[in-house]
Amino acid sequence: MTQATSRSRHWLIDFLTLSAIWGSSFMFTQIGALDLGVVPTTFARVGIASLFLLPLLLIKGQGAALLRVWRPGMVLALFTSALPFLAYAVALQHISTSTAAIVNATTPLFGATIAWLWLHEQLNTTRVLGLALGFIGVCALVISKSLGTDHWASDLGGTLVCLLAPLCYGIAASFSRRHMPQVTPLVTASASQVGSTLWLLLPALWTWPTHAVAWSTWAAMGALGIVCSGVAYILFFRIISIAGAAKALTVTFAVPVFALLYGVSLLGENISGAALASASIIIAGIVLATGLWTPKARA
Repeated sequence: MTQATSRSRHWLIDFLTLSAIWGSSFMFTQIGALDLGVVPTTFARVGIASLFLLPLLLIKGQGAALLRVWRPGMVLALFTSALPFLAYAVALQHISTSTAAIVNATTPLFGATIAWLWLHEQLNTTRVLGLALGFIGVCALVISKSLGTDHWASDLGGTLVCLLAPLCYGIAASFSRRHMPQVTPLVTASASQVGSTLWLLLPALWTWPTHAVAWSTWAAMGALGIVCSGVAYILFFRIISIAGAAKALTVTFAVPVFALLYGVSLLGENISGAALASASIIIAGIVLATGLWTPKARA
């Protein structure tokens, strides 16, 4: 087996593992939010992830590097973890995990749009078409959640709140490229989780539930913090180092598949044909907008 083949196989294994992990994060977030509440759930997630990542950071001798970037790191933390995790925790009290995962797949659309507006990245005709398709898909998803149900207002509101998360991720991507371009992935991940823990500490203490938290909830929080945040970040950045950022980005396309499987098999959720059609439009738009596929011009 050649080295290139071995690296490719490792990338595919990491890709499928990461997709399965992030697909489960919506389910664990929903479990936590229903018992702990929105802010405590988010705090528990980033706090546990910090306890997992900091020892790794210190072992690799990168603690000083984290201290050097604490100012932009605190800003990055708001948009990579604190705000989007809060948005998901709120939204998942009103919408299904599969719907949240489909919304999460719009992250590359927001990333491309914000990079165009902020970093002045050029967009060709194909990428503009992709952005337009993605926007249409999101609108179709939002509309599909507001039709045919008695609780349409709750579903619609939850979907709109959920859209704040990929918007934050898009802002974070451009911010990190502008203000933290030479920072290692482990330092960036640690800054995100530790900074979010500090941002949420006082609000979490203020809103912490007075009832006894179920052990199943703590198990969900452990999985969410250690696996869905700590381990997931390591896998994600390893994919970037092996296969590049463009291929790593495609993990958002596979996440809804796993989230749908978990939602249907473990939570008894249903997903409508309209939602699946909207998801297809969104994914087609993302593929074009990110340049992952470009139509070949005829000779």
